[in-house]
Amino acid sequence: MRYKYKTKGTCSSQIEFDINGNVITNVTFTGGCNGNLQAVRSLVDGLTVEQIESKIQGIKCGMKGTSCPDQLAKAVREAYAQTHA
Repeated sequence: MRYKYKTKGTCSSQIEFDINGNVITNVTFTGGCNGNLQAVRSLVDGLTVEQIESKIQGIKCGMKGTSCPDQLAKAVREAYAQTHA
């Protein structure tokens, strides 16, 4: 299932990904720092929701209270909760 998440407090405005069970693939970001987000996409591809959360949840960008990776962790948890309600 393809999931879309509108980010809050980051340069990227949206994150999209596929979720199959608890496995995340095909992550794309709209906006943000292209090089860094290409790396994030590559590093999380095929990981579970729990693995993604443990690696990137809580990362902050500068003085912001969040970051694009942190928003991805929130997005995958939200998607998992909605698909397993």
